[in-house]
Amino acid sequence: MNSPAALIGTTVESASQAINSWGFMVTPETLTQIAHDVGEKSVLSRAGGAPTFAVGMAHIISEVFNSRAMMAFWYHFAILFEALFILTAVDAGTRACRFMVQDLVGVAIPRLANNRSWFGNLAGTTVAVAGWGFFVYQGVVDPLGGINTLWPLFGIGNQMLASMALILGTVVLFKMKKQRYAWVTILPTIWLFITSMTAGWQKIFHEKPSIGFLAQAKKFSAGIESNTVIAPAKSIADMQTIVFANQINAALCAFFMLVAVTMLVSAFFVVRRALSSKTPTVRESTIVLREETGRI
Repeated sequence: MNSPAALIGTTVESASQAINSWGFMVTPETLTQIAHDVGEKSVLSRAGGAPTFAVGMAHIISEVFNSRAMMAFWYHFAILFEALFILTAVDAGTRACRFMVQDLVGVAIPRLANNRSWFGNLAGTTVAVAGWGFFVYQGVVDPLGGINTLWPLFGIGNQMLASMALILGTVVLFKMKKQRYAWVTILPTIWLFITSMTAGWQKIFHEKPSIGFLAQAKKFSAGIESNTVIAPAKSIADMQTIVFANQINAALCAFFMLVAVTMLVSAFFVVRRALSSKTPTVRESTIVLREETGRI
């Protein structure tokens, strides 16, 4: 379902043949039946994880209730569930990013940090939407399929975010003088940090083009220099898009790793100061209201 048409073709016969060559036994009749069961004309090359997840979820629930006739209902239920989850996550992320952009720019231009300012709010929101909008566009135009390019980066970033949250929780425990419970957060932090950092390093520097961002960019760059079109790209322009996307992803992956390492190092210093104190050092700050003018 996530394979581009350039790899599996556009018919169930060609897709079945390609999948069988990978070592998985699938018949054209099976692919046709799955599409019929979920109420779709075809399940081939449905880029993105949502359709794949929905088909899997629908199949599992249908087997649990022993009702294949309800598979189409569960499929569309899963699609709706994913859409609601994604939209609310994007909404929350956009709001958080807008606040951070306004606070950051507000250091130089205090007027833009005013949350009552329509201009400041719109400017911050525009920057936030443009940020994630770029990756939506990148996924649409990527000849390799956006899910193949962005999914590894999303997975790495997601796990790094979890490790940073656990680092924060560990620091709070030490500041509360409850370090005897810190192992609860330290153990999963070690695992998440090592695995996400290893994955990030491999995605950037691995020599195989199928794994490393830079290796894949180098492969298609060589093709551009020799004027040779490399599948699944259909033109030199497609190859240039692939090179640019991989370079962007490598830079973002390196940035994520730098932020995570910076937070880990900072946590060590904070924990050391907390251990040197005989009393808890954690406390809630007093609310400070910013003096704001009216809307601009």
